[in-house]
Amino acid sequence: MLKKTSSLLLLCLWATACSPASVTPTINLTPPPDLVIPTQPSCTTVNIEPTPGPETPSLFPPENENDRSLGAGEAAVSFIAYIDYQDSRSKFFVAVANQLLEEFPKDARFTFRPFPLVDVNDKSALAMQAIEAANRQGKFWDMHNLLFAQHENWANLSAADFEQWVTAQASTSEMNVEQFKSDLKSEETVAQVQRYADDGKTIGIPGTPLILINGQIYGGPRDHGSLRDIIALILMGKRQFASCPPLTVQTDRQYIATLRTEKGGIVIELFADKAPITVNSFIFLARNGWYDGATFHRVIPDLFALTGDPSGTGDGNPGYYIINEFDPSLQFNRPGMVGMTNVGPNASDGQFFITYAPTAQYNGKYTIFGQVLTGMDVLISLTPRDAQPGSDTSPGNRLLNVEIEER
Repeated sequence: MLKKTSSLLLLCLWATACSPASVTPTINLTPPPDLVIPTQPSCTTVNIEPTPGPETPSLFPPENENDRSLGAGEAAVSFIAYIDYQDSRSKFFVAVANQLLEEFPKDARFTFRPFPLVDVNDKSALAMQAIEAANRQGKFWDMHNLLFAQHENWANLSAADFEQWVTAQASTSEMNVEQFKSDLKSEETVAQVQRYADDGKTIGIPGTPLILINGQIYGGPRDHGSLRDIIALILMGKRQFASCPPLTVQTDRQYIATLRTEKGGIVIELFADKAPITVNSFIFLARNGWYDGATFHRVIPDLFALTGDPSGTGDGNPGYYIINEFDPSLQFNRPGMVGMTNVGPNASDGQFFITYAPTAQYNGKYTIFGQVLTGMDVLISLTPRDAQPGSDTSPGNRLLNVEIEER
């Protein structure tokens, strides 16, 4: 198998539903002269619901002036997390959120809402009271970061010892200690924290962290790799196409594609006469920037290098599928053959691979639409990579862009 199906996407189906809403299958019926038309639809759009955006109606309150948020104000991907400071799972999620904010500073936003598990954790209320007391001196984020960073130092303390510990920490954060001590157990602070707990119970929050992505409950894996993939897939959705590409390729013309990678150039001859629908789609995607910046997300030595998914997850598609085209004169019988991946019969998805060696096992399974003319040394120099769904894998080499020459 060239591609791996991500279990992450089964847990969060809407994350992959990135194509425009309510698009009906499109068939282009105005080909240029001499183009061989298949007897079945050559292309169909992906007819699924779109990824919810931050503006999508939600059962939960939208972001408001009382929320504490980090990240871009107009981010394409908005996370809301109900957290408890004594909960180790909340600590883990906040650490992941900080990683993702570094990777997607313009595209991700995280809002942290308090839900103290007062019936479960003995210091949940007191920790939240410390947050509120610090906030009154403009030190919310200082205390937020401190409680999670020092979690192991206080989570198992008694409530009395924690109170002493957190008061001592307040003095090192340039807070007025006396004011902090007063606010920590004031009636107003205690009542506010109780409201947080009551509000969460009213909503029906089962535990922490409860995570919303663009207002919708997310119940999938919470590790960095899984959430990174979801962000990437949602961002990819903005690049997808609402309709199939027009048929413009000429079967009597020669098309040369130059793949400009971080390691150098790879020149490919495209087989427009043998796989016209596939070549047409490839050229359309290349000229519209679909491949720009895509990662070689699977590079398996002695087998193939696979790229063509802007999300880098291996689960992306351009918003449409094309037929598979099999010409008996073309076989994966030597290095440098270029094939198009698919997700099933007549469902080629825009991703493509180049073989390192004869791979007869792929004959009759994947459309061959080109061969390498020059640049096999560049291909061989690509960094091996075989990312598993949701895993953290070292960055792969990037495909900077694809240039098409027509002769």
